[in-house]
Amino acid sequence: MRGGCVFLLALIAAVPLEAQTTPSQPAYPVDPLSIPRPVLTAVKIEGGVVMDGLLDEAVWSRAQPTSDSWIQITPSPGMPASERTVVRVLYDDEKIYFGAVLFDAHPEELRIPGLGQDFDTTNSDIFGFALDTYLDLQNGFVFAVNPAGAMFDAQAFDDQRSITTAWEGITEVRTTINDSSWVAEIAIPFATLRFNPTDGPQTWGLNFSRRVRRKNEDSMWAPVPLQFRVYKFSMAGTLEGLTDLPHGRNLWIKPSVLGERVSGASVPGSTSDGEIGIDLKWGVTPRLTVDLTANTDFSQVEVDAQQVNLTRFSLFFPEKRDFFLENEGTFAFEDVAVRNFRTGSSNRQFRLFHSRRIGLSDTREPLPILAGGRVTGRIGEHLEVGLLNMQTRSVAGSSPGNAYDAENFAVARVKRHLPGGSNIGLMLVNRQTTDATRPADSYNRAYGIDGNFNVLPTLVVSAYAARTDETNPTGDDHNVAMVQAAWRSAVLDASGLFKHVGDGFNPGVGFVDRTAVRRYFGTVGVHPKVRKGGVLEVNPYVNVDFYNTLAGTLETRLVTPGVSVLFMNGGNISFTYTNRYERLFDDTGIAGAVVGEGVYEWNEPSVSFTAPGSEALSGHLTVARGDFYDGRRTSISATGLFRPNQHFSLQLSAQHNDLELGGSDFTADLFSAQLRYAHNTRSFLLGFVQYNQATEELITNVRFNLIHAPLSDLFLVFTERRSLADGVSDAVLERGMTLKVTKLLAF
Repeated sequence: MRGGCVFLLALIAAVPLEAQTTPSQPAYPVDPLSIPRPVLTAVKIEGGVVMDGLLDEAVWSRAQPTSDSWIQITPSPGMPASERTVVRVLYDDEKIYFGAVLFDAHPEELRIPGLGQDFDTTNSDIFGFALDTYLDLQNGFVFAVNPAGAMFDAQAFDDQRSITTAWEGITEVRTTINDSSWVAEIAIPFATLRFNPTDGPQTWGLNFSRRVRRKNEDSMWAPVPLQFRVYKFSMAGTLEGLTDLPHGRNLWIKPSVLGERVSGASVPGSTSDGEIGIDLKWGVTPRLTVDLTANTDFSQVEVDAQQVNLTRFSLFFPEKRDFFLENEGTFAFEDVAVRNFRTGSSNRQFRLFHSRRIGLSDTREPLPILAGGRVTGRIGEHLEVGLLNMQTRSVAGSSPGNAYDAENFAVARVKRHLPGGSNIGLMLVNRQTTDATRPADSYNRAYGIDGNFNVLPTLVVSAYAARTDETNPTGDDHNVAMVQAAWRSAVLDASGLFKHVGDGFNPGVGFVDRTAVRRYFGTVGVHPKVRKGGVLEVNPYVNVDFYNTLAGTLETRLVTPGVSVLFMNGGNISFTYTNRYERLFDDTGIAGAVVGEGVYEWNEPSVSFTAPGSEALSGHLTVARGDFYDGRRTSISATGLFRPNQHFSLQLSAQHNDLELGGSDFTADLFSAQLRYAHNTRSFLLGFVQYNQATEELITNVRFNLIHAPLSDLFLVFTERRSLADGVSDAVLERGMTLKVTKLLAF
């Protein structure tokens, strides 16, 4: 015992002095939630500031600076930030100003991946902030700036459950880089934001974040646990001192002029067309916004990335059109993938409302939209509403397969927000034929109830139930239901899910990957921080996934042990080994081959490596090889990204699939190249070329974008679809040139 006491005393005496604390010093690492939420006071000024990225006006010295107690979120949670950051806030009768000095011992090593709107924030040095302008602890605006002055802006919903990056607001940014820091100066007109314009003082939710990319370090002013982001509003600090904010009309009108010429073998004769469209946004109340659109055109939107389907189910293609992406979180009724929680679900598997079904055919060809409108916002403190109505035109075709009726699409969404970031909601979706040549009762409807609950900071629960109804229903069960719970602590993650999809469930304005099944999913894993030998985190896990028929017969089983390793530089490597069981009840087409009825069981090993995207040369490689139904499959996908500076990037991608399937040997390959050039933060050139071996088509999309005024664009777009198949007399299937100009008028 005496020897043990001597040994213990020796250990205590050996503790380094810097690890000992005094009552005035916090003991590190700290629990982020043990720190009181910080408060910052904004100072009102007259006459604004000179936007030059210098912060040398006397008014900046009058503003209260943030404290130095910024805390790391990663790679060393709870430790002080390695670089000092000081932020001040000013405002006048028109704008709110943020001035940030981001000290850096090596500013020559700043990472700047691009100059475009909504740049790659993951692989960039950034200064970011989130504003909860109604202090409802759930919804708000997110902004981030990189050292070159590029701006990322977004709307965040439901206390971090979803974020819409397509939202754009009028902002002004200037940055400078010097020998010891970089400086960001940001001005946001109050007309860009939504808030309660009371005459007296008001308080907003506020948090700041900073990323030092070469260190893979994120830090925050109001620190939150690792699984959350800066827009976790229920854990934010506050901004005080705002008084007598302006009562604007909040009216934006954006007219557009479009001219295009289309030709090619799939187009009946060359066509030239011109059109005038208009978008209108009106803040009816401080919390309710109306959006109207007429003669809507989305020709400037980047084309879809081609996909190879190696499954027997439908592929999901994401929405890319800004009008539908804005306020998308209000209309979200879907399988929930909560960020940093391993849920096993994804909104790419089910959405009761998927806006791509409006104005796009099943083959992803544009259909003309006549007009539409949307109302979104809050009624009272806790009730969120969303109403959408769109009308498409009829399209005459040479055959029934390429002719489309005029249709009306209507969506109604109501959500009741509960304390702690939880909510429950209702949704109704209606798709109705309005063409005089079709019966007026040709319809498809969907309706349901859902709920998302933050039971604890470490536990989230989601559930929904919905049903569809249509003119000529198929199947006997038109219902869908799901419940899931996910847990994530400092070292443990686990989740479970049950889902039922009826054989007749058919959301006509939604998406579901497979029907007539009951799914059971469970996972458990650990993710301890290592922080040694260049390794940040090791995450071993096991996923178990079962799909049964509605009669209880096992149809699909996947048991997947795996491990992922996250490196300090932001790269990662992962290994999986999936034991897979599939029962086919009929001869089934898969990847263009026919696989016979029967039971198949095989193993699928795979390895994946991602190089850190902050470097000039980065990329991703995945290799999988093994049995596949009645044959074998070797799949290799690789992406290489060369980004020598913020102006230029070149991405090359290839996917090779070597298949023995259904008694045949064949390949299914995809190749693409994407070039981006940004002259500055207002002019951009994008070139995108894709080759799909399955269709033997080469698709080219070249787009030039000039932002000639805030939220006002000039687009020049060239698109071509060319057949490379032998024996095709006219290789150019479709070729188009489009010029589109928009101008925002704000009142």
